Amino acid sequence: MFIKLLLTAIFLIVIIAVGIYSRKQASSVEGFVLGGRNVGPWLSAFAYGTSYFSAVVFVGYAGQFGWKYGLSSTWIGVGNAVIGSLLAWLVLGKRTRQMTQHIQSRTMPDFFGTRFNSQMLRVTASIIAFVFLIPYTAGVYKGISTLFEMGFGIPYEYCVVIMAALTAVYVILGGYRATALNDFIQGIIMIFGIVTIIAVVLNTQGGLSAAVSKMAAIPADGNPQVNGGFASLWGPDPLNLLGVVILTSLGTWGLPQMVGKFYSVTDEAAIRRGTVISTLFAFIVSGGCYFLGGFGRLFGMPPTLPNGRLDFDAIIPSMLVTLPDALIGLVVLLVLSASMSTLASLVLTSSSTMTLDLIYRDKKSQPGEVETGSIDAAVADKIEHRKVIVMRVLIVFFIAISLLIALNPPTFIAQMMGISWGALAGAFLAPFMLGLYWKGVTPSSVWACFTWGVGITVVNMLLGNPFSPINCGAIAMVGGFVVVWLVSLFTTKMSKTYVDRIFECYKK
Repeated sequence: MFIKLLLTAIFLIVIIAVGIYSRKQASSVEGFVLGGRNVGPWLSAFAYGTSYFSAVVFVGYAGQFGWKYGLSSTWIGVGNAVIGSLLAWLVLGKRTRQMTQHIQSRTMPDFFGTRFNSQMLRVTASIIAFVFLIPYTAGVYKGISTLFEMGFGIPYEYCVVIMAALTAVYVILGGYRATALNDFIQGIIMIFGIVTIIAVVLNTQGGLSAAVSKMAAIPADGNPQVNGGFASLWGPDPLNLLGVVILTSLGTWGLPQMVGKFYSVTDEAAIRRGTVISTLFAFIVSGGCYFLGGFGRLFGMPPTLPNGRLDFDAIIPSMLVTLPDALIGLVVLLVLSASMSTLASLVLTSSSTMTLDLIYRDKKSQPGEVETGSIDAAVADKIEHRKVIVMRVLIVFFIAISLLIALNPPTFIAQMMGISWGALAGAFLAPFMLGLYWKGVTPSSVWACFTWGVGITVVNMLLGNPFSPINCGAIAMVGGFVVVWLVSLFTTKMSKTYVDRIFECYKK
């Protein structure tokens, strides 16, 4: 226990110290939200990766999908690396940075408002982002607290409150710069931790070869016709596995907290280097998590919930509970690192969106021009200072709401994340990506996609999830492209002059 407490105490002291160190750079809106748009490739890549992978992946997804699909769940990690990281940086990175700087956009709702010349789109997008980031945040709390409870014997409720308070402190102090610096430190811990834990866990089963042989001997949920499916290349249920790959990989392209990382990258050279770093990080961390989870059935049946269903969120903790204290301390640091970085990104995104897109909206007459440009410098400074204060207050508010949900979670971690990602990426992915590349996207098509993404997720939830939240989210994302394309063909086009000014950034 002393070792676990010591490692955790050192970790927490370091992240708070980083928040204090970064506070001077968080005095303006640009500094607090985007780190002054001057974040290098290593910090940007690690910020992207650590925001991507949290306790939701390590505890919730790796446990549940490792149990369902066996070793084939590793394909989810491969998809996260190739689609969610490599292709995301290649397709979105450069264009997002160029256009958002050109139109002076600080948030994704701000992008929709300026790109499509509609303040109502901006307001609606900010409300969608705020509402549907809450269940994701609650899922992260639940995942980290489950591991903390296992490692320290501290009641779940206390763990949730402690993590919420610590995250709030360093984000409020240092903003995006503190988040990025801490993400780098936390990312190193995650890489070292996942590699070490995989090696130790497999050693308890006699090594990799013996563990795979044991998995091959397990019938798929008692069905002898698919015996060995948990150790096969595509697993016992490849179609549903594909839905998980789509949701968890393509979904990042439409999440405000993920896309926002491209806003702040220093230059195009940093984007190229960040692409490589982010992809390698995802291969190690995400691939490692799902590979580890694929061996979950070797450690016995997980406990059941009061309703008789298996408690999938207990699978990973049950695999790790017999490890030596020093390694359990490493596990706790791994999950702390993964989760606090994601929490920081979520609360910063939510607070900045509410502040800049609902409370203080800069009225832009045309791309690159802000109405407040003629305001007296002293007045402008006061407004900037006030915005930063409001964002800090809203960080506390957002954490409090998600904390209430986390204290009484309605479902599994994976389902909370599925609902959040499905609605957000279903609404935002297609109009954001196509808006970067195609001049023909119309405001009406954006409204239609917002309705589609949120509507299909909410209706599915109200009907008792006839489609799993995972598959529903995948359908929402892919279907959004069809919705935007079809509606854009038959609705009023935007002013050619206005759209040409938006796309001027690509000619420079």
